Amino acid sequence: MDFNRLSYTLREYIGEFLDSDVAVAFSGGVDSALVLKIAVEEAKKRGSRVTALTFNTFLSPSADIEITRKLAKEYGVRLVEEYIDQTDNEKVLMNDVKRCFYCKYTLFSRAKQTAYELGAKYVFDGTNKSDLGVYRPGLAALKELGIISPLAECGFEKSDVRLLAAELGISVAKRPSAPCLATRFPYGSKLPLDKFEMVDTGEKLLRQLGFDVCRIRLYGDITRIEILPDDFLKFIKERESIIAGLKKIGFKYINLDIEGFRSGSMDEVIDKD
Repeated sequence: MDFNRLSYTLREYIGEFLDSDVAVAFSGGVDSALVLKIAVEEAKKRGSRVTALTFNTFLSPSADIEITRKLAKEYGVRLVEEYIDQTDNEKVLMNDVKRCFYCKYTLFSRAKQTAYELGAKYVFDGTNKSDLGVYRPGLAALKELGIISPLAECGFEKSDVRLLAAELGISVAKRPSAPCLATRFPYGSKLPLDKFEMVDTGEKLLRQLGFDVCRIRLYGDITRIEILPDDFLKFIKERESIIAGLKKIGFKYINLDIEGFRSGSMDEVIDKD
């Protein structure tokens, strides 16, 4: 399927649900931003209403909420914010390999309830086709709850999402993925809730120093920093600033992972069968 056809198919697919109001689970990332923008545009043609649902959660990077507010204002769409702490769920807190399932089930159960209260018949999310080919136990929760994933259903790979988002002038078209902070800690041990703010602040520091794509993975006192291999030389040049900044935040043993950034690298050590 050519790209123009892919774009048309997405609009047609979303439009099929707009005989009534819908809600979009909106994280501020490029995937949900694209779904929200097209839903808003198509809803205007049909006289239905779209609501953006944002969950300001303990596990979310702190930058997410400000981005969702900015984009919702740009789109002229109602934004409903709710705070939810997934770590109230003991299964999330214990951080086994199905943590993402329990977390997504907690979030999207609330999303469905909130959508119902707002009069929205369907809930969309930003899952794309590329997500289906990697370890994502949370996808089973979405399926179980009946969440609709237009990008995945229409065959959009991540690259397709970014291309269409750029063509539509979506400001987060190039924004790196920002998964929940629980992904910074190894499976099989209780999530150290007192370390979340430290990791979030540490990643902010790295981005301020020019490392837009970065992760800090924390194993007790030992850090494993992932950045793009092309940034390795810059990392060495900024070595003293990085060490000073991270130690001030509270990090102790600071290590650069020479394999470089890999989305979902914590999943490399588990049996996915």
